[in-house]
Amino acid sequence: MTEQLILRELNNLPESLKIEVLHFVQFLKQERVKETKTQHPKRQAGLLKGKIWIAPDFDVPLDDFKEYM
Repeated sequence: MTEQLILRELNNLPESLKIEVLHFVQFLKQERVKETKTQHPKRQAGLLKGKIWIAPDFDVPLDDFKEYM
């Protein structure tokens, strides 16, 4: 239905405007390609396992802050 309506309206346009419509459609297609290329892959849990570590004394209060506790 939509395609028929678009074609009907397009046929009623002068040639110069048909060319503009063509350029606009090409622009939209190009933008769509850019959008799909810039999307980042979905994150996966556990990719950094074994690459990052936390010291065993991470939660131990620092001596510098004893007077505030």
